[in-house]
Amino acid sequence: MTASVGEARAGTGGRAAVKRPTRAERAARGKEARAAAPLEAHGEFRPDPSRDPVGLLAGQAASRVPELVPIRHGRMLVSPFTFYRGAALPMAADLAATPTSGLRVQLCGDAHLANFGAFASPERRLVFDVNDFDETLPGPFEWDVKRLAASLAVAGRDNGFSDKARRKIVLAAAESYRTAMRTFAEQTLLDVWYAHLDIEDAIGRFRSQLTKKRFKAAEKLLAKAHSRDSMQALGKLTTVVDGRRRIISTPPTVVPVEELFGDVQADEIYDFIGTVLDNYRLTLQSDRRHLLKQFTLVQAARKVVGVGSVGTRAWIALMDAEDGVEPLFLQAKEAQPSVLEEYAERSVHQNQGERVVAGQHLMQAQSDIFLGWTRATGPDGVDRDYYVRQLRDWKFSAPIELMVPKGMRVYAGLCGWTLARAHARSGDRIALAAYLGGSRKFDHAIADFAETYADQNEDDYRALQDAAKAGRIETVPEI
Repeated sequence: MTASVGEARAGTGGRAAVKRPTRAERAARGKEARAAAPLEAHGEFRPDPSRDPVGLLAGQAASRVPELVPIRHGRMLVSPFTFYRGAALPMAADLAATPTSGLRVQLCGDAHLANFGAFASPERRLVFDVNDFDETLPGPFEWDVKRLAASLAVAGRDNGFSDKARRKIVLAAAESYRTAMRTFAEQTLLDVWYAHLDIEDAIGRFRSQLTKKRFKAAEKLLAKAHSRDSMQALGKLTTVVDGRRRIISTPPTVVPVEELFGDVQADEIYDFIGTVLDNYRLTLQSDRRHLLKQFTLVQAARKVVGVGSVGTRAWIALMDAEDGVEPLFLQAKEAQPSVLEEYAERSVHQNQGERVVAGQHLMQAQSDIFLGWTRATGPDGVDRDYYVRQLRDWKFSAPIELMVPKGMRVYAGLCGWTLARAHARSGDRIALAAYLGGSRKFDHAIADFAETYADQNEDDYRALQDAAKAGRIETVPEI
């Protein structure tokens, strides 16, 4: 086991350099991993005959808000891609049976292409990164790569792309991941740690690959992202009633606490949310605690989020530092155990909110300054873990359904580079680079896997449709 910084080491003078593996030894470890999982083996996927994806999805309902679970199922039934977004648990079970390299990193756990996006850095630059960490946990690096690759194949099918176009897209992601990792292996650890993807610079670099029309559209989307902050959220999510700023009710997506519950229970919910915010504040660094103390809670509402997360408890809190002119929207989202836990390992963190926050800090180049975590007892007497972050801060997701093949190929390359950088921060980038190698064997294996798993995803989507028709699961249409 490697000694930590500051740990006493035996040697002349009481302290000596820590004995760490050399670069050559680390590279050798990466090449040796090919014996356990040859590069070509990553193209394999053989579904277990006993697998039951619908059963796994239905089992997740037990810990969720009952009246919201049918919304989750309804969103998953919109298309094979929306199904894929919600089916992280069945895929985790499937990946556990695939060849494993043994090279571990901090996994996103749900690295599909819609879980990448742009947001504001603390320096107020628009950066591109992984942006969902509900399932984060250490595990084999290839699980994230395969989750991303298959999502590109599924989304390409939804968009009507040809087999050839889809393969080029997946190859772009895999090659970008592999070549980026090999580049990071040559860099210093600090250089890797400081690396980030400025989205405006990236769009400029890809300008030659985009038509004038597409480039103008990208610039327009970036300009829109800059407007997506607390002031924009204030205008979209709130109105003024009798001189007071109030959250607009749009059930079931956003429902104010006062509308969800009677007076007595609403008071209990507000006490609970106040406790969440008070306790969470203690997990922030001191300057951010001071900043947050300037804001007071105005109103709260329950919010339905995402696809896979629907049914977990999520609250938005309208905060203000002045009389309605300095808003801050925070979101407190319940954190449950990662879908990977049964197949990788248990988290070292006792609090699932801390697991999410720690994983996000480790993988992201720059994180929300208000990101923190807590545990609180709800009015029902149940202890639950939460993580808290800003609801909006220049947040922007690419319109996947509007992408053309060339645009998705560029986007896939950005995702691949970003995922490699995230993995290089937590894993052994030198061993990973040596394992991946300089040929395209890994890229083509991942492309093979992606298409095979896209076939499986369509079968699973039909199984959920059949379950809904048979009444095995309750569903409501997407709203």
